[in-house]
Amino acid sequence: MVSAPAEKLVAHPLGGGAEQIAIDSAAKTYLRRGAPPVEALRPTELLVKPGEFVSLVGPSGCGKTTLLKLVAGLDHATGGRIVVGDRTVRKPDPQVSVVFQKAALLKWYTVEQNVLLPARIAGTLDKKTRARAAELLDFIGLADFKNRYPSELSGGMQQRVSIARALAGEPKVLLMDEPFSALDEFTREVLHDELLRLWTSHPKTVIFVTHNISEAVYLSDRVAVMAPRPGRIEAIVDIDLPRPRTSALRTDPRFFETVTTIRSYFSKAGALGGEPA
Repeated sequence: MVSAPAEKLVAHPLGGGAEQIAIDSAAKTYLRRGAPPVEALRPTELLVKPGEFVSLVGPSGCGKTTLLKLVAGLDHATGGRIVVGDRTVRKPDPQVSVVFQKAALLKWYTVEQNVLLPARIAGTLDKKTRARAAELLDFIGLADFKNRYPSELSGGMQQRVSIARALAGEPKVLLMDEPFSALDEFTREVLHDELLRLWTSHPKTVIFVTHNISEAVYLSDRVAVMAPRPGRIEAIVDIDLPRPRTSALRTDPRFFETVTTIRSYFSKAGALGGEPA
């Protein structure tokens, strides 16, 4: 069940239209004037296969969001490199979309306008993009809300719009930074299933950041367990559970066994309270 970070690239069955992500000794140290530097992320190795769904799970301050920003080109590594497809990451890439914790929709734009906003900014708004946006809104059940404004939507609906916006430009990589953490448990579980339906029908390579172990296990092919101070990948756990995933899986003994395996790493590190084992 547990594998080492370094591994041979094997094509994922859903890999069409997706790209691999190679994290090659990437590290991040923040320099502070008049204070010691802060090592936020130790040199990190991780290969995400085309079309694979990998979660980074760990407590606050373990470097998971830092690593995601490095992959997105929103921050620069101070060591090593990150390669998406055949491109070394130096800046944001149109083939890489990011979904943040908050939907961050423009309140004066309709749902449809928000979904089309990245294409409008990039100057790539055309009939194909509009058709793609309409398809996505229909797929996530918001076609009838395309002319509504964010204030007229629930939190879960707003996150659906955010995900549709991220996918409208047909990126090959989707990065998600705790997108469901602010939602109630019931809405979150519904969105888990919708996200997996989207991922299956529109293959993307996904890195998903969360501090919720059950969420990571339910969604992922593999889970990278991260430890803090300084941030590092402690282990990688293969999620040997059948797809498609359904709500019945949440009561499967194998699901609980996998969650327990991952929790054990945090218990050993003292991240769940008490002293390290």
